[in-house]
Amino acid sequence: MKLDRRTFIKGAGASTAGCMLASLPGSIAALGAGPVSGSAKHVASICEMCSTRCPISARVVNGQNVSILGNDKAKSYGGAVCARGGAGHSLLYDKQRIVKPLKRVGERGEGKWQEIDWQEAYETIAKNLNRIKQQHGAESVAFSSKSGSLSNHFFHLAKAFGSPNTFTHATTCPGGYVVAAKAMFGSKAKRDLGNSKYIINFGHNLYEGINMTETRGLMKAQSDKGAKLVVFEPRFSIVADKADEWYAIKPGTDIAVALSICHVLIRDNLYDREFVEQYVEGFDDFAKEVEAYTPQWAEAICDVPAEDIRRITHELAAAAPHAVVDFGHRATFTTEEFELRRALFAANVLIGNIERKGGLYFGKKAKNYNKFAGEMAAPVLAKPGVKNLPKIEAKRIDMVDEQYALIWSSGGIYQSILTAALEAQPYQLRAWVMSRTNPMQTMTDRAKVVEALKAMEFVVACDVYISESAAYADIILPESTYLERDEEIADKSGKNPAYYVRQQVVDTIGDTKPSWLIWQELGHQLGLSQYFPWENMQTLQLFQVDKDAALLSKIKQDGWVSFGKPLMLREPSMVKAFTAQYPNAKPVDADGTYASQLSFKTPSGKIELSSSKVEKMAPGRGVIKYREVTMKKADELFFIQGKVAVHTNSATHNVPMLANLMSNNGVWIHPVTAGHLKITSGDKVRIYNDTGSEEGHALVTPGIRPDTVFAYMGFGSKNKELSRATGRGVHCGNLLPHVISPVTGMNLHTTGVKIAKL
Repeated sequence: MKLDRRTFIKGAGASTAGCMLASLPGSIAALGAGPVSGSAKHVASICEMCSTRCPISARVVNGQNVSILGNDKAKSYGGAVCARGGAGHSLLYDKQRIVKPLKRVGERGEGKWQEIDWQEAYETIAKNLNRIKQQHGAESVAFSSKSGSLSNHFFHLAKAFGSPNTFTHATTCPGGYVVAAKAMFGSKAKRDLGNSKYIINFGHNLYEGINMTETRGLMKAQSDKGAKLVVFEPRFSIVADKADEWYAIKPGTDIAVALSICHVLIRDNLYDREFVEQYVEGFDDFAKEVEAYTPQWAEAICDVPAEDIRRITHELAAAAPHAVVDFGHRATFTTEEFELRRALFAANVLIGNIERKGGLYFGKKAKNYNKFAGEMAAPVLAKPGVKNLPKIEAKRIDMVDEQYALIWSSGGIYQSILTAALEAQPYQLRAWVMSRTNPMQTMTDRAKVVEALKAMEFVVACDVYISESAAYADIILPESTYLERDEEIADKSGKNPAYYVRQQVVDTIGDTKPSWLIWQELGHQLGLSQYFPWENMQTLQLFQVDKDAALLSKIKQDGWVSFGKPLMLREPSMVKAFTAQYPNAKPVDADGTYASQLSFKTPSGKIELSSSKVEKMAPGRGVIKYREVTMKKADELFFIQGKVAVHTNSATHNVPMLANLMSNNGVWIHPVTAGHLKITSGDKVRIYNDTGSEEGHALVTPGIRPDTVFAYMGFGSKNKELSRATGRGVHCGNLLPHVISPVTGMNLHTTGVKIAKL
């Protein structure tokens, strides 16, 4: 097939959909939608083809196409979009996209649907949710959503309804490093990769799991700064390919290397003693703990030579503070996720790179930035709070164990829904409302997710497709794509305050609605109108800017607006430029920095390498330490997964252009292992364990450890509504056991499997 936009507009998905498309109720194909209309001039907006949400500039071309470019005002993004972002028009036009509300008319998962209007959808949902609330309490309804702008209004509805059980995808993806950062710093940390001179990476594959600012920062560091990149990862990923050194580390042993680096920094007196003395709590306890974690000890665990660990640590220290140990995103997960991420943060703390170029820093939102500037350098956005929301007495279902206290307010333990649904622990969940989330793909143990959905009395899904999870809903609500809706102004502050906004580019196709409006209208139907006082999105935007029409116009016109000078509190050159910009700025310290102003939202007010708070939550875990874990049986291979540059985990595998670029995920297997099993590239194979079994095809490559197999996530859907994705490749979630990691609540993404030729 010719891969151009005209081809996809004419027949997006026709190559694999066949007759099914014509009979799929509620789809564009069934609606028979014609050419799109919208703005012929570029509109500044925000992409939503992945969670990075890059600023874009888009317009309708000749009523038949949509041009999607990067917004060149957002300098750190480079005025560009990735392959996923460039394929947004393909999602928009896709004939399989749902554009009418649907009601299930067969058994759950059977795939029988009937088109209904919005009023019937709202009435059906309200009748069922209010009945369940009256009989069993509002807490018996779970609300789960993709994080970000999509969750704000949705979770507001949940609070108004009275349920404490709201969940993002945190524990299936980024929650580990967020919880670790909260424990150590009191808040999330950011990476200044673009100014790094030395980068140690534990599988954070920014050249495939693309985050435009961080990916460009890594490219800049390597190409412009001559930074050295060292990668520890079980497979030869793209980031490993671009590294100066790659070590095929044994899966799940990253923490051994991280702790050994900390050992060398302390033992060889390479750490920043002055920084530690001023800003760190619990150093002595941590130093005592890592005494035993020598490079020789680590080598025996992780297969990385001891002399290399020692040499790399000395090189890291020589480049400090303009150096970083990347704390990752989705590296090799084990149940000891909390200790791994804390160990990675600890290495950064020891080299004193906090608030220094090339190291770690904390976001400078307007309110705090203005205090340093001594004036209103950046406008502070107002939050449209609603008074007198119902007081929720019931505890969340993930509050059964105090060790998870740090994740309760950071997205919750998503997979605890399974336990509550199937075992009534700590109490029975009876309904599940989902917004643009696909736990069938992202959560572990797919069979349990199916069981949980079937056990529910009522299920609602709001999505753009009948996703694998939405296929088990009673009601499906069609959300407008990001090209068809307006949203509130979003805070994207980094080293200085910045805002951007999503704006409608094309006229709505079919009968879809933006999710904020869906939840507002459903709120009215539920009898909760008093909690939704705003008239429309424009009302909310004006409230955010305190009715400053000129500011709102500026943000809408440019799409991306930043204020002031970038600031890192301990970087003299940046502090000098900042104070030159603002005559009334806070006085600087004798060394020309704001180092004395650096504080942390922890009980001690310092960075906590040893935490009494964590010790109280989870006895024995106050100090970072190594714990041996078993992730596979002796006769199994390690199974790991990762992201690919043209897909977003569970959300894009049915988008026509992206499905044509990559529709399958080969199983990587080492030539030696393949030889033993008499497998060659392209052979059909079965990959299986006690959790599940999948069929795929082999990709024999030396770019993987002999004891490990790998597959990209997001493939192998099992519902017939996604005809391009159904049955294509290995479904990773069907092989991963239902395990909840201590403290972070993360699910498990490393396990053991067997593989056989078919």
